[in-house]
Amino acid sequence: MRWKLNSSVYKRVPSREAAMEPDVETPMRATTDAVADPSWRMSLPHVCVATLTSFLFGYHSGVVNEPLESISADLGFSGNTLAEGLVVSICLGGAFIGCLFSGSVADGIGRRRAFQLSALPMIIGAAISALTNSLEGMLLGRFLVGTGMGLGPPVASLYITEISPPTVRGTYGSFVQIATCLGIIVALLIGTPVKDIDRWSETFCCIASLLKFICVKSICTKDVAFGRWRVCFWVAAIPATLQALAMEFCAESPQWLYKCGRTIEAEMQFEKLLGPLHVNSAMAELSRSERDDGESVKYSELFYGRHFNVVFIGAVLFALQQLSGINSVFYFSSTVFRGVGVPANLANISMGISNLSGSIIAMVLMDKLGRKMLLSGSFLGMAFAMGLQAVGANRQFLGSTSVYLSVGGMLLFVLSFSLGAGPVPGLLLPEIFPNKIRAKAVALCMSVHWIVNFFVSLLFLRLLEQLGPQVLYTIFSSVCVIASIFVRRHVLETKGKTLQEIEVSLLQAQ
Repeated sequence: MRWKLNSSVYKRVPSREAAMEPDVETPMRATTDAVADPSWRMSLPHVCVATLTSFLFGYHSGVVNEPLESISADLGFSGNTLAEGLVVSICLGGAFIGCLFSGSVADGIGRRRAFQLSALPMIIGAAISALTNSLEGMLLGRFLVGTGMGLGPPVASLYITEISPPTVRGTYGSFVQIATCLGIIVALLIGTPVKDIDRWSETFCCIASLLKFICVKSICTKDVAFGRWRVCFWVAAIPATLQALAMEFCAESPQWLYKCGRTIEAEMQFEKLLGPLHVNSAMAELSRSERDDGESVKYSELFYGRHFNVVFIGAVLFALQQLSGINSVFYFSSTVFRGVGVPANLANISMGISNLSGSIIAMVLMDKLGRKMLLSGSFLGMAFAMGLQAVGANRQFLGSTSVYLSVGGMLLFVLSFSLGAGPVPGLLLPEIFPNKIRAKAVALCMSVHWIVNFFVSLLFLRLLEQLGPQVLYTIFSSVCVIASIFVRRHVLETKGKTLQEIEVSLLQAQ
């Protein structure tokens, strides 16, 4: 069932009255019979500030890939593959911890303060990584960055979903994936040439010397082996600082304020985000959501009762996203591209462009075709692309054709992923979760994402060695088919609906 609200212009009444009596409408005389949809321009700056978290997520995911060899040489662990693996993957541990607590943080101090809190370890961690002269310092910095990476994206999904007008919520939700792609590309563009630019190291060495008063030892070129890779980490501190400062001027989530009983403040934020003509209708719609009993929801309550089904759907979506084989494609793309004579840097750029192109297309189509169609079609496209890679793995019979099948399959896989399986789960979950459990449920489901991501990354090489690429890629393709079927049977379409309409529909279905 979909609620159809009267579109007449409402007379401005105190927010508490609007919240207590949402069905009482006092139409004003107006020259028009209906109020146009809220303008997307008012909420756009707030969304852009929020997506800086996703940019940082993408940037830190790829920041050590190019300069890892230089880092290991300067810090004295060159040739130690275990140490190099820890530098890359320790972010996963920090991200899991940050993600697990993101729901409690977002509910406890609000979305804006949660953004600022997530930026803090990213700034400190980036500074430690840039200034350290030991492996232990690098691991500490990367772990702190990981906690910010885990805390920020769930809050971004919540915030963007809660402040966006229904007509453009899908488009704004796609900004998260686009920002992530841009972060990865920027990390690649900065990491690749930084090895050849002496001026960058000299400039940031001067900056480091200005910060020496915060360190026990004097920071200079004698104390710290100031490799040019340190520039990459200093750059990462800039957008984190900008976000922490810009959030002071952004709106707080009206959903969170209403949940806390601060209805007057919620009305003020709606006016800031939607305009004065839409305040009362937004407050009336918000009052239809499930009433908070004043007690915080415990994580254990998400595993039973009426909320279990929707939480189960969210967790399965993130698990299937990671079990699709997306990480294996990213990890081994350079090897396959080198097989046809394409440099690794060009391979990474090609993958980034494919990912970014699909994300932009998804942004355009999200509020036209809907989440369910994009997600289901995306998984089917990924299944076909992974099938091409499975066929291409048979080099004995196909010869050089197999390499081109593998390359084409990889690019098509990444493109298909970015059309739906990448951006949709992070947008869909905050939409289908009731306001009462939204923050903690999103945190729980994204924690599942990190756990499955860790085990897939850990076991992929072993499975590839024991099963072979054909069998493993066939398994990935089958998972994508299962994911498409799961989406068609269990996922609710949320295009164009308000969060309260979605919540009422799900409660009635139960």
